[in-house]
Amino acid sequence: MREVLVFAYGLDLHPEEIARFCPSAKPRARATAQGWRLGFFGYSRVWDGAEESLIPDPEASVPGVLYAVAPSEAEALEAARGVKLNGTGRYFHTPIEVVTEEGEEIGAVALIKTERRAEQPPSRPYRDRIAEGAERHGLSPAHVAALRALPVTDPAYPVPMAITLPIFAGSCC
Repeated sequence: MREVLVFAYGLDLHPEEIARFCPSAKPRARATAQGWRLGFFGYSRVWDGAEESLIPDPEASVPGVLYAVAPSEAEALEAARGVKLNGTGRYFHTPIEVVTEEGEEIGAVALIKTERRAEQPPSRPYRDRIAEGAERHGLSPAHVAALRALPVTDPAYPVPMAITLPIFAGSCC
């Protein structure tokens, strides 16, 4: 079976979050994206705050996890995160080289925010979910502490908010 290697560094680090769209996802390795830093941009109604992105930075690195997922599940994850082939979505996918703890360089796919204007804080529950995912995968205590120290906003409503799509008259199954 073919697999897509997805580098998860944010919300998708959390096993329950990745499993929502990629039920067969298997963590293959802890890895680091060299030359990138973590930033938060835009706004998510689901979490009432900004969402994560990788930002090019030659002096930085971002730890994460390589997940092996089925191609159809990788497409489902991209659709759920708002990836659009024409580049107008909330995220785009890009090839990325990461280095495993064993020093192996591996090519993967990472989802990166399209809009990266002024950085904004994530909501506290969103940030905490990312930190919990990092902790559950055994990423370094220093990285988990850095995640937990990120500035946040308190959501104005209970999150994550379920978003339901309207059903239009005449629509079919």
